[in-house]
Order: sequence, then C-alpha cells, then structure tokens
Amino acid sequence: MNGPAVERLPAAAPKSKENITDLLLFIIGTGLVGAASSLLSEGNFKSFYNSLSKPPFAPPGWVFSVAWVILYIIMAVSAYMIYSTGHPDKGKALVIYVGQLFVNFLWSPVFFRFKSLVGAAIVVTVLLFMVAAMMKSFFKINKTAALINVPYLLWTAYALYLTYGFLVLNI
Repeated sequence: MNGPAVERLPAAAPKSKENITDLLLFIIGTGLVGAASSLLSEGNFKSFYNSLSKPPFAPPGWVFSVAWVILYIIMAVSAYMIYSTGHPDKGKALVIYVGQLFVNFLWSPVFFRFKSLVGAAIVVTVLLFMVAAMMKSFFKINKTAALINVPYLLWTAYALYLTYGFLVLNI
C-alpha cells in the first residue's frame, strides 16, 4: 500500500484485576468508615433529629443516608485516582485524605451519641477545612480527582450551616 500512513492510536489499557480490586478496597474501606461512624453513634437518629428545632432548608432525615453513600463513593474514587498515580506527593495527599475521613467519622457520634451540638459544630468546621486541604493536595496531582469532590465540599458547607443552625436554635 502506498497510501498515506494512518496513525494508530494506542489501545486503552485494560483494567487489571489488581486495579479493580484496589478501587473496590478504597470504596469498601471508605464505606466502612461511614458505617462505623453510624454504629458508634448509637440511639435513634430519627427521634433525636426530629426533636430538634431545625434551621431553614433542613432536609428530611433520609436525605442524609442517600447523600453520604454517594459522597463516600466519590471520596473513595478520588483517593483511588491519587493512589494510582506515580506522583511523588501522593503519599502526603492520601494522609490528608485519611485525616479528613477521620474527622468526617467523628461528626455522627459527637452529634447523635453525645448530643453535643457545640462539639459537632467544631468537628464540621474542621472538616470543611480538611476537605478543602484534601482537594488542594489532590488538585496538584490529578485535577479530576480534586474536582469530583466539589459536591462533598458543598455538602460539608451545607452541613456546617445546618449544624450551626441546630446549635443556635437548640441551646
């Protein structure tokens, strides 16, 4: 054939079982943190939540479960994206990820088990800064991994509003 050369694009790298396993471990591990937080919160979430005077725009209780499932998946996928890179700062970024996940873990027991609205307000304030720090560290490594956490950042800001609203209305 003497026609023009056709440039061949490299084939997409197949997903290995190891990559899929790692992704699933991130999703399961992150989900377990959420589940453990819920289990350590003890008591009847619904009755405590319903007993509080609520700030404007407070959602029904079931919305939180749906939102958190989605957010934990987003967090896990973004952390996996960072883990999968060869970037020299990925270890530092993942430490920040684990740190924010720990602070995230604290909110439900503080709010529901200990019924500490002041403590929950402090935790969610720290969490908002930790999520922003995580996103900043992710952005330096993989912009997509950072940007898919925008809903998490927005939800955390909303949680800050709600928590301070609960605090002010229920002291």
